[in-house]
Amino acid sequence: MPTSIEEQRREILRRLMADTDATTCGEYIAALDPLRRAELYNALAFERLERKNRDITTIYSSAGDNWNQTFYIMLLRTIGGMDNRRPFEELSRRATYAMALRERDSLIKIEALLLGTSGLLDIYRDDEYTIALKREFYHLRNKYCITPLDASAWRLAKIYPHNHPTLRLAQIAAFIFDNELVMNRIIDCRTPHDVYTLFRSEASSYWTTHFTPSATTRRITKRIGRTKSDLLGINLVAQMQFAYGSYIASESLRDRAVTLLERIAPEDNRYIRMWNSFGNLASNAFDSQSLLQLSREYCAERRCAQCPVGVRLIKKAEEDCVIAEK
Repeated sequence: MPTSIEEQRREILRRLMADTDATTCGEYIAALDPLRRAELYNALAFERLERKNRDITTIYSSAGDNWNQTFYIMLLRTIGGMDNRRPFEELSRRATYAMALRERDSLIKIEALLLGTSGLLDIYRDDEYTIALKREFYHLRNKYCITPLDASAWRLAKIYPHNHPTLRLAQIAAFIFDNELVMNRIIDCRTPHDVYTLFRSEASSYWTTHFTPSATTRRITKRIGRTKSDLLGINLVAQMQFAYGSYIASESLRDRAVTLLERIAPEDNRYIRMWNSFGNLASNAFDSQSLLQLSREYCAERRCAQCPVGVRLIKKAEEDCVIAEK
C-alpha cells in the first residue's frame, strides 16, 4: 500500500508541474464549496500580507525607523508600477519626504524637487515652466546636496501617457502639498472611496495641457483615476495598515486592512484573467491577492509540493488510492 500511495503522489506532482496553464488547479478551486475556498484564500492572502509586511519592515529600518518616510517610499514604489519601481524608489531616497515637507509652502518647489531629482527635466525641450522648475531645483540641489538620477534609469518607451513618470511625480507633488499627517489619513481609510478621496489631488495647472514637459495636449484634468486609486488601495494603503497594525500590535488595524481589500474590486491582470477563466474565482481584491500569491510564489516557482492547492490535491489522490485498495 505505501508504495502505491507514493507512486500516486509522484504522479500527481508530475502532472501538476507539467500543467503550465494551471487547468488542474483552476478546476479544483472552481469546484470547492464556498467555505473551503475561503479557507484556502485566507491562507494564501495572509501569506502575501505577511510577506509584504516583512518588505515594509525592511524599508522602515532603512528609512531610519520613520513611518512617514516609509509611506513615502512605498507611495513612489507603488505609483511607479512594475516598469519604473526602482527609479521611483531611488528618487524617494534622494529627495526625501522631510525635504518635501520643508518646501511645502510652494507647490512648484515640491515639483522642482521631485522632477529635478528624477533627471527627466534634462531630456525635454525647455519651455517657460520647465525653466522655472530648473531654476528652483538649482537652489534645492545645493541646499540638500542632491545628486539627480540619470534619465536613462527610467523606462519611457511604450508607457501609457497617464502613467508617465513626469505626470505621476507632478501628482505626488500635489498630494504632498494638499495633505498633512499622511499616516493618519492612510490609517483612517476604510473604503475604496476613502482611498480615491485621499489621492484625488489635481496636478498643477501646467499639467492640464501636458503629460510630459513642453509637449502640449488638449486640456484634461490630471487626477489619479479610479483604477490607479484601487491599485493604491490594494498595494499601498491596505499593506501599510497591515504593517503598521503589526508594528503596534493592533488586530483592529490589521482587520481594517483585510476589510479594505474585501471592498476593492479585484485586479485585472493576466494572472487573474487566467484564474477567472475557470469561473468567478476573484470577486474582490482579497481574492485576487490570494490568487496572485498562488501564481507568483508557487506556480511560477513550480513549488507544487508546498502549495496549499497542491497539498490538497495530493492528499485527495492518496485518500482515493487507499479507498481503491480496500
